[in-house]
Amino acid sequence: MHPNRLNLFDNTEKPMPVTTSRKKTVYIAMSADILHPGHLNIIREGQKLGEVVIGLLTDRAIASYKRVPLMDYEQRLEMISNIKGITRVVAQTTLDYRPNLHELRPDYVVHGSDWQHGIQSQARQQVIDTLAEWGGLLIEPDYTEGISSTTLQARLKASGVSPTTRLKQLQRLISAKDLVRVMEAHNGLSALIVENIQSQVASAKPEQFDAIWVSSLTDSLAKGKPDTEVVDRTSRLATINQILEVTTKPIIVDGDTGGHIVHFVDTVRSLERLGVSAVVIEDKTGLKQNSFHSRPSEHQQAAIPFFAAKIKAGLAARVDDDFMVIARIESLVVGAGQTDALNRAQAYLDAGASAIMIHSKDSSAADIKEFTASYDKLKPKKPLMLVPTSYNKLYETELSELGASIVVYANQLLRAAYPAMERAALSILENHRAYEVEELCTPTTDLLNMFA
Repeated sequence: MHPNRLNLFDNTEKPMPVTTSRKKTVYIAMSADILHPGHLNIIREGQKLGEVVIGLLTDRAIASYKRVPLMDYEQRLEMISNIKGITRVVAQTTLDYRPNLHELRPDYVVHGSDWQHGIQSQARQQVIDTLAEWGGLLIEPDYTEGISSTTLQARLKASGVSPTTRLKQLQRLISAKDLVRVMEAHNGLSALIVENIQSQVASAKPEQFDAIWVSSLTDSLAKGKPDTEVVDRTSRLATINQILEVTTKPIIVDGDTGGHIVHFVDTVRSLERLGVSAVVIEDKTGLKQNSFHSRPSEHQQAAIPFFAAKIKAGLAARVDDDFMVIARIESLVVGAGQTDALNRAQAYLDAGASAIMIHSKDSSAADIKEFTASYDKLKPKKPLMLVPTSYNKLYETELSELGASIVVYANQLLRAAYPAMERAALSILENHRAYEVEELCTPTTDLLNMFA
């Protein structure tokens, strides 16, 4: 056994008794989003050794490896502070224990034995090595079988989420993460993929999408309609409801131009009531044309004062300040240039826009890079949303370095589905049977298991 690690439940090895008048310090790190008997057991074992200091993970620390917690830091702090036997609570701002350990120099760290393997094993070794610097010990009570925060979270997720809780998640994500990753969904099935998909790279923490983008383009095309606002609001709300019913992640809605101001006010109220976190409206006017339309001369931008008034009206209509009205600038798409884009950004920020989205068709991202360099100087500071549909060679780290707080993958799921369905249909026509197409298809049992 490692010389700086003891097992309280191994009768052959016991912690050294306290021989000085100074009480030993015991450090226990936890999220405390959902307290269960396993947490209380760890705290009790810590109390046997000395004064317990809880390192409460911040929202940012938790969001770095899994979903943002159900309760925010202040709520979790209030709960954990009222547990009997805890001497002190300090913030642990990263998954790395070492900054707090060097500051506190505890005699013991107590953690359940469940972190001996997997993603947390590296953090565990860091704790052992750091404690060795002053003779501290890692104590690892046996993991409480049959209960875990992850299991309880899954059960809560299966029960759904309230509209208010879901609405507030996006603002919390923006505060907790350097980059919020958003994926398009156009119906309940695609939304389930966004909700549940995780990367499976064993050597790294699981990656997942943080939020769902309801795209005007993909919702329209999925209904067999052009992306010209021909799909009315009632139909769009039906799609949003399909997605709401099977997911718990925050939703950002593509609101096209927002329509007339009085109509946009009503849209904001409807979306907020459903639990949607944000609506994005673009500063175009007239017949809506998709930004990737081949004839840019047909794109017409709204006058700045008119669009600023629409932003203000939408903000005034909301009940909860956490609902976001995001202004989308089309200057780079229509060829109006950087000066126009920045003038509009400043005007929309002055109008109170919750965030700014800048769009571009330039595959090199040169115009995006130029814009972001100047946007960083604008006041007040608001999140920047980027949509790397055309400049898709840029990695998320590069987008973050440009100043993006939100990155939206706006249409990839529908675009991936279309050629797959076309190939399957063509195979059946060519072979006069469905056997050959099976290699293209998900097994029926896998689809059924999504709803098991």
